[in-house]
Amino acid sequence: MSSPADLNGRARTLEDLRRVIRRIENVRAARPAPEPIERLVGGEVMDTGGGPLVVVRREFPLSHRHGRLALGDALAVAAPALELLAPLGAPSDPHGLLFLDTETTGLAGGTGTYAFLVGAAFIENERFVLVQHFMRDFDEEPALLAAIDPLLDRASGIVTFNGGGFDLPLLETRFVLARRRWPATLAHVDLLRPARRVWSAHFDDCRLPTLERRVLGLVRENDVPGYLIPALYFDFLRYRRAAPLTRVFEHNRDDVLSLAALLGWFARALTADADLGAGELAGIGRLWERCDPGRAAAYYERALEAGLAGEEGHRVRLRLARWEKRQARWDEACALWQAASAARVFDVTPWEELAKYHEHRRRDFSTALRIVRDALAFARAAGAPVRALDALGYRLARLERRTQGAVTAPA
Repeated sequence: MSSPADLNGRARTLEDLRRVIRRIENVRAARPAPEPIERLVGGEVMDTGGGPLVVVRREFPLSHRHGRLALGDALAVAAPALELLAPLGAPSDPHGLLFLDTETTGLAGGTGTYAFLVGAAFIENERFVLVQHFMRDFDEEPALLAAIDPLLDRASGIVTFNGGGFDLPLLETRFVLARRRWPATLAHVDLLRPARRVWSAHFDDCRLPTLERRVLGLVRENDVPGYLIPALYFDFLRYRRAAPLTRVFEHNRDDVLSLAALLGWFARALTADADLGAGELAGIGRLWERCDPGRAAAYYERALEAGLAGEEGHRVRLRLARWEKRQARWDEACALWQAASAARVFDVTPWEELAKYHEHRRRDFSTALRIVRDALAFARAAGAPVRALDALGYRLARLERRTQGAVTAPA
C-alpha cells in the first residue's frame, strides 16, 4: 500500500508532465526563412568586383512596344534632334546611349541619400538590355558603383528624366565619396526640359506618369507612388520583407522603358513629315525657337493651319508676328496682329503693334488713332489692368496731339 508521500510525489510528477505537454502543444511552428529578394525579382547575386550585388537582367527586342511606340524608335533620333534635346553637348551615337533611372532613400538629395536601385538600359546585339542593380544594405554600395562604372565608360551619352536636377548629381556625389571618377563630360539628354517646352501649355504637369498616359498611351497598373519608395526600402532593411520591393523593381523598369519610348517620340516628332496635332506642332515650335527661329516659325504656321485656338493660338500668333516683324514682312505681321486683336481676353500687345505700324511706318495718324480708341474701349469693357489702360491713354493723347498738329499745319 502506497504512503501519502508517494501519492503526492506521483501527483506532482504527473502535473509536471502535463505542463510540459501543454507547453509543447503551445509552441508555434518555426517561421520559414523569408524568400531572398533575388529570387522574387528574377535576378541573381553577382560579384561585380566591388562585392556581391543583386542584379536583374532583362532583354527586349527592339520591336517591343511600350505604349504606342517601339523601343527601337529611339535609335532613329537624328543628330540635329539630339543637338536640340541636349544643347550643352549632344551624344555622338544613339546606339551608345545609356538610359538611366534611380530609386533612392530620399527625395532631397545630399550626402546622406543613397541610390539603392539603379536601372540602366543599353543596346546590345540589336536587343534592348535592361539591367537593375540593387544593394541589400548600405555596405553593398561599392559593388553597385563598380557595376555602373563600366556602363558609363562605354556610353556615348546618358538619357534621363530630370536627371540633371536629381539622378546624376546624386550619383556623382556617391562616386566622389567612394573615391571613384565621375564622367563629368559625358553627354546628357534630360528629357524633362524638352517635355516642358512641348507640353507645359497643354498639360497640368509634365511628370513622367502624365506623359506616359497622354503621349505614350501607357497606363501603369498597381504602380507604387514614388514618394513611398524610400519607406519601402527602409522597411526591407529593418524587417527583410522583400515582397513589397517587387513593385519598386517594376516601377523602375517602367521608368527606364519610358525613357526610350519618349526619346522615340521626339525622334519622330522632330522629322519634317511628322503627323502631329496642333498643340504638339506649337510645342515643337517652342523647342526650336531658341536655336532656329525660322524652323520654329514653320511649326507655328502649321499649328495655326491645323486649327490651334484659344490662349495658345493667341500666343503663337504673337510669336509669329514678332518673327515677321524682324524680317520686315509687314503685311504678314499686320495680318497676325489683326487676328490676335480679336482674342476674347484683352491683350494690349497686338493693338499697340498695329498702332505703332500705322503711326511710324505708314505715317497714318488717323488710322493709328482709331485703333487706339477701339483698343481703349475694348480694354475698359474687358476690365483690363490699370497699367494697360494707362499705356493706351498715353498713346491716345500723343496721337491726338499729332493728329491735331497735322490738321492745323499750313499747306
